[in-house]
Amino acid sequence: QVQLVESGGGSVQGGGSLRLSCSASPYDYTLYCMGWFRQAPGKEREGIAQISRADGSTFYVDSVKDRFTISRDNAKNTVYLQMSSLKPEDTAIYYCAADPRKCRTSVGSYLTWPYLGQGTQVTVFS
Repeated sequence: QVQLVESGGGSVQGGGSLRLSCSASPYDYTLYCMGWFRQAPGKEREGIAQISRADGSTFYVDSVKDRFTISRDNAKNTVYLQMSSLKPEDTAIYYCAADPRKCRTSVGSYLTWPYLGQGTQVTVFS
C-alpha cells in the first residue's frame, strides 16, 4: 500500500512563498506521475500541477502557472511544490497525489488518481 505524507504547509502573508513536500512510501515503488490538488473552503477539489517521472514534463492550471513550480526527486520518491507570489485565494488544503501509470495530458479529477495524501493547510493572509 502506498502512503503519501505532505509537509510544509502553514500561514504566510500575501506575496510570500511556501514549499510543500510529499514523500511516498515505500520509497522504491515506482510512481510515474505525481501531482498536487487543492481544495478551498466551499469549493471542489482541483488539480493544479503534475510531473512525469519519465521526462520531468509538467502541467499547471492557469491559476498557478508562473507562480508555482512542481519538481520531484525520484531517488527519494518525493514531489515538491514551490509556491511564490501567494495570494489569499490560494488558501486551501493541498493534497499530494500519485499514480503508477503515466501522466495524462492534464491533472483531471482526483477520483482518477489511485493515491492521495491527507492534505496540508496553506493559509495566505492579506
